[in-house]
Amino acid sequence: MKLADNKATLSFSNGSPSIDLPVYQGNVGPDVVDIRKLYGQTGLFTYDPGFMSTAACQSSITYIDGDKGELLYRGYPIEQLATNCDYLETCHLLLHGELPNATQKRDFTKLVTNHTMVNEQMQFFLRGFRRDAHPMAIMTGLVGALSAFYHDSTDINNPQHREISAIRLIAKMPTLVAMAYKYTVGQPYMYPKNDLSYAGNFLHMMFATPCEEYIVNPVLERALDRIFILHADHEQNASTSTVRLCGSSGTNPFAAIAAGVACLWGPAHGGANEAALNMLGDIQKQGGVEKIGEFIKQVKDKNSGVKLMGFGHRVYKNYDPRAKLMQETCKEVLHEMGLENDPLFKLAMALEKIALEDDYFVSRKLYPNVDFYSGIVQRAIGIPVPLFTAVFALARTVGWIAQLNEMIGDPEYKIGRPRQLFTGSTNRQVPPLAQR
Repeated sequence: MKLADNKATLSFSNGSPSIDLPVYQGNVGPDVVDIRKLYGQTGLFTYDPGFMSTAACQSSITYIDGDKGELLYRGYPIEQLATNCDYLETCHLLLHGELPNATQKRDFTKLVTNHTMVNEQMQFFLRGFRRDAHPMAIMTGLVGALSAFYHDSTDINNPQHREISAIRLIAKMPTLVAMAYKYTVGQPYMYPKNDLSYAGNFLHMMFATPCEEYIVNPVLERALDRIFILHADHEQNASTSTVRLCGSSGTNPFAAIAAGVACLWGPAHGGANEAALNMLGDIQKQGGVEKIGEFIKQVKDKNSGVKLMGFGHRVYKNYDPRAKLMQETCKEVLHEMGLENDPLFKLAMALEKIALEDDYFVSRKLYPNVDFYSGIVQRAIGIPVPLFTAVFALARTVGWIAQLNEMIGDPEYKIGRPRQLFTGSTNRQVPPLAQR
């Protein structure tokens, strides 16, 4: 970052002397006012619930322009990456800053492929969970447990440890998600196959059984690979900030990523695609397409408490660029699976049409977001709704790792320690028990 030509001057109406604060420029996006010395100079903190106007770090990984509907990984538009690259190329880009050449791609793919198996004892660890446990409950446990199995790579300050733990996490997440699924349905675990692609291997581990040969459908393989690319990173969102904050204490990479998985579970974050599908299911139970008008009326009524899930976005005030790409994939998958006339999918398309045409939603820029379409695609592939967020975690792991590594390499990084505006009781004395 570089100093801007101008400074920000903070003046006070109570006669306190004004102070100058440095302003820094990024390569794109808003300038930032540096308030690091504010407390030392004035005795004041800033107050910004939800960090709506606060840059907590400097980063060169992902850039979002919410007004334009633009998403860049290391400068490359998401549209080009999703069309011209596969997920592991995108992983290489996020981790190393550049897309791989043919040799680097081969070597990186081979390295990830050779680490897809997990320790056999993970199977016994799984047995401690109830069969009806939510997959994200299982995933927070499994990812956290990796540090117990791979304690040769838990020093966050050792670059070699960080490198091998990054590869292990990216390689093993599909295996863990598939194991969590197989455990909940009571089927045997399927081992990874090194001759399959990253997405193809995940489909095989999810849906193959030892009884017969499983052939990976290339349309579903491409769709899943695109889901992974579109969810690989998304700037300083809640789970990424959690991973950074957790990692700032010096904890091991597996624990930091487990914290990200736990944060992602929330319905306002990674659980949004699950919530969108559940919403469609509720409308379907109430009467399906005929009841959409009634449902929309409730959404517009502020007192009804009914929310339109899978539409709008905290950052994008335009069409989510990932949603356009996912919409194309959605149509391809529905056609491939012969599901164009499935009642739930017809309902989803009808809801999409209304939201794109109704002035109420258009004026508020409540466009369908990536969660709306990715949930539909995953259901069509056969992934059960409770597993959606685990698939999101699988895809986002590389982004979390890239952000964690960037933070550790930042000479300005310190343990995260937000301040507060205290509104509790002031100093008081403890009365004797008889007087309470």
